[in-house]
Amino acid sequence: MEKTSKCKVCVTGGAGYMGSWLVNKLLEKGYTVHATLRNLDDRCKVDLLKSFNGADSRLVLFEADIYDPDTFDPAIQGCDFVFHVATPLLHTQGYQFNNTTEATIAAAKSIAMSCVRSGTVRRLIYTGTVVSASPLMEDGSGFKDSIDETCWTPLNLSFAYSDSFLRSYAESKTLTEREILSYGTDANGTGGLEVISLDAGLVGGDTLQLYTPSSVVVLISQLTNNEDMYQKLRYLEELLGKVPVVHIDDICEAQIFCMEQPSINGRFLCASNYVSSAEIASYYQQHFPEFHVKQEYLDGPNREIKWGVTKLVEKGFEYKYDKKMILDDCIKCARRHGDLQQ
Repeated sequence: MEKTSKCKVCVTGGAGYMGSWLVNKLLEKGYTVHATLRNLDDRCKVDLLKSFNGADSRLVLFEADIYDPDTFDPAIQGCDFVFHVATPLLHTQGYQFNNTTEATIAAAKSIAMSCVRSGTVRRLIYTGTVVSASPLMEDGSGFKDSIDETCWTPLNLSFAYSDSFLRSYAESKTLTEREILSYGTDANGTGGLEVISLDAGLVGGDTLQLYTPSSVVVLISQLTNNEDMYQKLRYLEELLGKVPVVHIDDICEAQIFCMEQPSINGRFLCASNYVSSAEIASYYQQHFPEFHVKQEYLDGPNREIKWGVTKLVEKGFEYKYDKKMILDDCIKCARRHGDLQQ
C-alpha cells in the first residue's frame, strides 16, 4: 500500500451519517478525499465537511446525484479507491426513473463503469446493508440455522412490520448489491476491478451531524416510545431473525480496512453483535431504569439463529465496540441532541 499522502479516494454521499464519519476518518489518516453531495449550495452540509481537520488542503467537494448517475464521473477521475455510500431513501419524482431501485441500480452501473474507465481506481467499496442478507427460507417457512454472506433476502416474501418504504428499501439495496458485485473480479481473478460489498448492520453510536441519525433513533425507540421507529426495529428482527448492530466507528474502520488490504473482493457482512429487540430492551431496563421500559418491549421473540459471519475477522479486522458501547453511545448522542430528556 502506498503512502496515504499520495492516495486519493472518493466518497459518495459524503455528508450523510456514515459518509461524514468516513470522510473525517480518511482525512485524519492523511488521505486526499473527493466527496460528493447532492447540492453544493447546502451550507450546513458543506460547512460540516469543511470543518474537518485537513479539509482545507485535502478535501474536494463535487455535486452529484443518484438520480443523475453520470454526475459522479468527475469525482471518481484520478482516484485510487471509491467508497460508494450514497443511497436515496425516498423516490424523487421528475426523473427518468420510476422508483429508488431503478435509480440506485443505474447509479451503481454508472459508478462502476466510471471506476473502470478511470484507469486509476483499483477497488470499489460499496456500502450495502444486512437487509439484503435475510436468512429466511425462500418459501418463507422459517429461518436457516445461521446468517452469513451466502444469505440473500427473498424479495417475493412479505414480512411482519413491513410497509411500502421498507419493501422498496430492501428491494433497492438487494438488487443494487447484486448488480455492483457483478463488476468485480471473478473466482479466477479476472476482471479489471476489485469490488467489495460491505453490508452494515443497524448502525449506532455518535454522529458528527447536527441531529440524531435515523438508525440511532431506531435503536433508542424503546426509550422514546417512538412507535414508527420501533416498528422498523421489529421489521429488521422479523427479516433477519435478530438485529445485527454495529458502531459507526467500526463500520467506517471496516471500510478503510477493506481499502488498505493488498487484495480483497466479494461480499462481507459487518456487525459486532446479533441481538434480539428484547435483549436491547433488557439492557436499557437494567442500565437506564429512569426510562421505564415497557413490558411489551421485553417480550419479543427469542430465536436461536447463529451469527455465522467470520469472513471479515478472518481477514484480520477487529471490532472495538460491543453491544453495551453501541447502545451507550446512542443514548449519549440522543441526549446531546435533545431527543432523550432524562
